[in-house]
Amino acid sequence: MFDIVLYEPEIPPNTGNIMRLCANTGATLHLIGPLGFTLDERQLRRAGLDYREWADVRQHKSVAAYLEKRSPPALYAFSRNGASDYSKLFYEPGDALIFGPESDGLPVDVLELEAVTATVRVPMVGKSRSLNLANAVAVALYEALRQQGFPGLQRGGS
Repeated sequence: MFDIVLYEPEIPPNTGNIMRLCANTGATLHLIGPLGFTLDERQLRRAGLDYREWADVRQHKSVAAYLEKRSPPALYAFSRNGASDYSKLFYEPGDALIFGPESDGLPVDVLELEAVTATVRVPMVGKSRSLNLANAVAVALYEALRQQGFPGLQRGGS
C-alpha cells in the first residue's frame, strides 16, 4: 500500500520498531544504505520481535537505486524544516514516505531530488529538534492509512 523509506538509518531499535510497524500495516520497508548496523543485530531483532519474517523489507544502495525499482506516485520527504504539515497532504496508495537518519535527517541533496513531491514536517513545539524516528514514521503512516480508510486492517487490535 505505502512505501516507508529509511535513508541511512543509524539506530537498530528504531528500524526494528519500524519493521514491526510495517509488518502490522502492510507497508513495505525500504532501507537505503549504508546502514549504521547489520540486519542481524540483536537490538534490531529485539525491537522487531518475530515480525521480521512478516515484514516486506528491501535494501537499496542509494535513493536512485530505490527509484529505479519503484516509481511511487508521490515521494514525500520528512524534515523538521518541511514546508507543509504532513496532515495537509492527500496520500494515495503507492506513495512513498522517506525519512532521514536519526542524527541529521535527510541531506539537502535528497531533499532537492526532482522525484521529491513535497518536503513535509510533523509539527512540534518550537524549541524541539526532532521526534524519535519510529514515532515520526508511525504518525505519518497512520495518517496515510486513515485517509484510505485503513484498507485491509482490522479494528480493535492492540
